[in-house]
Amino acid sequence: MSEQDRSRTDWDVIVVGSGAGAMTSAVVAADKGLSVLVIEKSDKFGGTSAISGGGIWIPNNHHFAAKGGHDSQDEALRYILAAGGGKADETKVRAYLAQAPEMIRYLEIKSRVRYAVAEKYPDYYQHLPGALPGGRSLDPELFDTSVLGDELQHLRRPSPATLLMGRISWTARDAHVAMARERGWRLKVLGLMLRYKLDFKWRKKTKYDRRAALGSALVCSLRASLMDRKVPLWLKTDFRELVIEDGRVTGVRVERDGLPMTLIARRGVILGAGGFEQNQALREKYLPQPTQARWSATPPGNNTGAALEAGLAAGAATDLLDWAWWAPTIAVTGEEKPRGVFAERAFPGAIVVNGLGRRFCNEAQGYLEFGDAMYRDNAATGGRNVPAWCIFDAGFRFNYAMGPLMPAQIMPDGRLRKEWLGTVYWKADTLDALARQIGVDPAGLADTVAKMNEYARRGKDAEFGRGDSVFDRYYGDVNVKPNPCLAPIEKGPFYAMRMDAGDIGTKGGLLTDAQARVVRADGSPIDGLYAIGNTSASVMGTAYPGAGATLGPAMTFGYIAANHIAAQA
Repeated sequence: MSEQDRSRTDWDVIVVGSGAGAMTSAVVAADKGLSVLVIEKSDKFGGTSAISGGGIWIPNNHHFAAKGGHDSQDEALRYILAAGGGKADETKVRAYLAQAPEMIRYLEIKSRVRYAVAEKYPDYYQHLPGALPGGRSLDPELFDTSVLGDELQHLRRPSPATLLMGRISWTARDAHVAMARERGWRLKVLGLMLRYKLDFKWRKKTKYDRRAALGSALVCSLRASLMDRKVPLWLKTDFRELVIEDGRVTGVRVERDGLPMTLIARRGVILGAGGFEQNQALREKYLPQPTQARWSATPPGNNTGAALEAGLAAGAATDLLDWAWWAPTIAVTGEEKPRGVFAERAFPGAIVVNGLGRRFCNEAQGYLEFGDAMYRDNAATGGRNVPAWCIFDAGFRFNYAMGPLMPAQIMPDGRLRKEWLGTVYWKADTLDALARQIGVDPAGLADTVAKMNEYARRGKDAEFGRGDSVFDRYYGDVNVKPNPCLAPIEKGPFYAMRMDAGDIGTKGGLLTDAQARVVRADGSPIDGLYAIGNTSASVMGTAYPGAGATLGPAMTFGYIAANHIAAQA
């Protein structure tokens, strides 16, 4: 960054945040000839996007069409409106569906961003009209991080849970092959390990893989695209409030290097600073109880709701503040944040129970619905389901991962960190002893396991239909018959892991229109103010239609906001 950029205080557009949506808006605004500044509170760029799967849910995308897939805006609209619980604004949904395919085509032509279609990744609600069994979710291609040079040191590093063996990058498509134990999965894993091991020159410099994947690949490709355009990104710049003159947002006040600064935005401010999941007071004010910031899988100290509070102070309306992008999490001793449990709940031979020892939902369903089910069951049982408990046996432990526990065939119990026993996982020779260790009703657990073992033999979950949906089976073991998501729990020792009511971000925020402008309660826009991503209320309503339905809209409305500002200019 030039010395002129370091001291400059006026820009056409100021973008608050450095996640995928924020950087997309900055790339597009710069391409439109506008001067752009990106500010980031942390000392790392990438936000929550950097530790995500990086997938984007883009109906009617060109990658799926190129492979002979069939989709349409009308079918996607039917699907979103059916899923959204009456909370999805049709005007905004139509804007999203019209411009999301355009957004990704634009980025792939004009920037370093590259995606491939995850053909087998199904929409989450297969029972709803308009759902597809695959093709709408796009997966980032691997990205060579060496092009970032010294800027690589400022990347928010991915969670070990998203890396093979905690350090090797792989795409979501590769991970699916291994997790579902599809034909050739061992060779796939071996090839990835060899690629990493043989990159001697890079491994002399760092233990991290040269190639980034998932959310890390996405934010690295966007950061490199900003560098190509010489768009400055100021780290350690804490957004405090909006500057408002005659009802128009004209800039932001920040603290940088311990000093207050006022930055002028001549054309507009785009708030892409995440939600409020790391602000305990706001969680207690808005979210279902009990709630803890430490259960969130997002980076501690970030996403504290500053942008939400600034928008409220400017007169903005809000929506969906009582919702989050729920995801069960497992706290791991020695790690700064818990790990989300996404795919593992579909693996055969593990169940999740409440304090009564009873299952309360289809464990393989989407993580938002799983978290919602935790809270609904917690209310119905008088507080017996936050936390919930994942139960499995030695057979599952040998074959499958669960949270930080790699399969025992790779990492047996003797190689696990000693402090994890009794904090990350619990272990006993009998189900009765295990239940007493974790405070779960032994009789209830015994009855539940007996039922599940019968369901596994029959291949049919009579209570919740686990494994009936193509989405459930996506992460099931294709070698387990007759139901890839069901296996008996009968071989000791038995294991338990605590699952908290976590999240990957809050879902509610500032209300926006189809141009991503922040609006007041009467629907009038606040001039000069835009909000995207988790700073804004989700366009999807209360639903999570498919993998990437957070980042897809964040990037699309970032694209829309930048184009709208440029058109106004």
